[in-house]
Amino acid sequence: MNTINLTIAPIFNDDCKSVIDLILPIQQIEFNVPITIEGQPDLLDIETNYHREGGNFWAAKIEGELVGTIALMNTGHHAAALRKMFVKKEFRGREYGIAQQLLETLIADCRKKDIRDIYLGTVDMLKAAHRFYEKNNFNPIAVADLPSYFPRMMADNKFYHLHLNV
Repeated sequence: MNTINLTIAPIFNDDCKSVIDLILPIQQIEFNVPITIEGQPDLLDIETNYHREGGNFWAAKIEGELVGTIALMNTGHHAAALRKMFVKKEFRGREYGIAQQLLETLIADCRKKDIRDIYLGTVDMLKAAHRFYEKNNFNPIAVADLPSYFPRMMADNKFYHLHLNV
């Protein structure tokens, strides 16, 4: 792993613009996902959509530059939705381990909050993301098997579930 000055910490509404500036180009330009900021209003109010209900939103920063995000939406029922996991292209991979550290931060938070089930939705074209989740013991799940309280994003068409032994 590269020796980099990586920090992972919760972020709030004052970081909304930098989060949008990281995520939208990855979605729209890099992966051609047909989604706009209007389809993701949660990014305009991180505190209401993530922090208020017992979730969280973390940023990975190197020397103050936002290079990755991950969010936890507490859905009740000892469950949560993993959302907004993105790492800037030039900082992806095992060399930096940023995605792994973000996921481990989220899982540790879930354990503290007695969250036993994590669900996530993604899109079928993000093959590297699928491999990453599967390597981390997430299991593919049919849309019909998602719990009714899972907040589905319209663009998502592939879903995963991880059960934590608390």
